[in-house]
Amino acid sequence: MKLEQGKFCPLIGKDCIGLQCSWFTQIRGNNPQTGEPVDEWGCAVTWMPMLTIESSQMSRQTGAAVESFRNEMVKNNEINRNILAQSMANQNLIPPTVVVEQPKLEGDTE
Repeated sequence: MKLEQGKFCPLIGKDCIGLQCSWFTQIRGNNPQTGEPVDEWGCAVTWMPMLTIESSQMSRQTGAAVESFRNEMVKNNEINRNILAQSMANQNLIPPTVVVEQPKLEGDTE
């Protein structure tokens, strides 16, 4: 049995008026669930679930790319610190000491 979408529009209370409606839009691209090409006209409201899935996938991919970039930066910073420490040791330099002072909050006592 093949399910077919109805033509009733709950916004106007009658059958869809198609191209006369401002929300009747064309979508081109790939279906985010199946990967199949999409080139169809339909109601913008009915496209929302597919577009939300696509947006979620893009967000996950962006998060993964940012995490990968972060990991590379951490690795490179560690390499740079080692090179600097080795260079300073070869020149008999004392590495600088970094002191970070915490701001005093209201009500803190010494």
